[in-house]
Amino acid sequence: MKKRNIIFICICLIILSLSSCGNANDEPEIPERIVFGFSQLGDESEWRTAFSNDIRRAAERAGVQLMFDNAQQQRSNQIKAIRSFILKGADIIAFSPIVEDGWDNVLREARMADIPVIVVDRKIETGNEGLFTAFIGADFHREGVKAGEFMVERFADAEGPVRVAEISGTLNSSPAIGRAEGLREVFADHPKFEIVISDSGDFMRSRGRESMEMILSEAPDIDILFAHNDDMALGAIETLEEHGIVPGTDIIIVSVDAQTSGLEALRQGKINCLIECSPLMGDAMMALVLKIVNGEPFERYTYTETRVFTDKDWELTHRQ
Repeated sequence: MKKRNIIFICICLIILSLSSCGNANDEPEIPERIVFGFSQLGDESEWRTAFSNDIRRAAERAGVQLMFDNAQQQRSNQIKAIRSFILKGADIIAFSPIVEDGWDNVLREARMADIPVIVVDRKIETGNEGLFTAFIGADFHREGVKAGEFMVERFADAEGPVRVAEISGTLNSSPAIGRAEGLREVFADHPKFEIVISDSGDFMRSRGRESMEMILSEAPDIDILFAHNDDMALGAIETLEEHGIVPGTDIIIVSVDAQTSGLEALRQGKINCLIECSPLMGDAMMALVLKIVNGEPFERYTYTETRVFTDKDWELTHRQ
């Protein structure tokens, strides 16, 4: 009898063990979340803040685990962040480079770790295009061209010379380079336009104020101000108004971004032309992240739309 009980207990244990194994195998596997490291260059403008917020929201919607780092306008901080993402085993890395050059070494480290890298918003200068996987952002050269085309149309009947002041973005950054080159490409065919002064405002509103002060002291007789972003344009407008100069009337103002504050200045007649550079790239970037990580086909270069808003368009569409 004792022997039978032992046999019975052993059979029960075997059945329970098999049952337990069967239940474990039947449970659905929970897929691991994609770990995405993103290095933002800073928070120097309204545009940059909107871009960062959009990335965070898009990652949450896509179920992607985001490691976000703010480099505070320092290339060295971005390099440290990328290396940190590599050490933490990120599945994919993206960064918005503060300047074009100086990235090859850290990108080689990412490639050795077999981690794909997306360059976002701004382009980089590299001797090996294979060091990054994809790019998503605006066509800065096209933005400069569109700004130039607006100026040519607005001053079509002017005899010239037409004197232009430029407040550019961060030196050696791809938006500053592209927008400046695009503008000058248009002016090459219209010699009556002359860029009489150019100063870097680092895409910051406070620096836009300072640059405008310098421009007024060294080249006061200008017809057009071209600012590489809305924040610098708005800073310059504050300076102009302090000097009794009417922005949008006494001096034509052209800017890039078309953010909320820029559009409000357009509505008020203080800005005459806005070239759109949308910061809302989050969903498109998450779609690209998922395709790359999952081994699906993807476009290596993705460019955002570039629309143009002018004071005349506003008058036509908002006339009461």
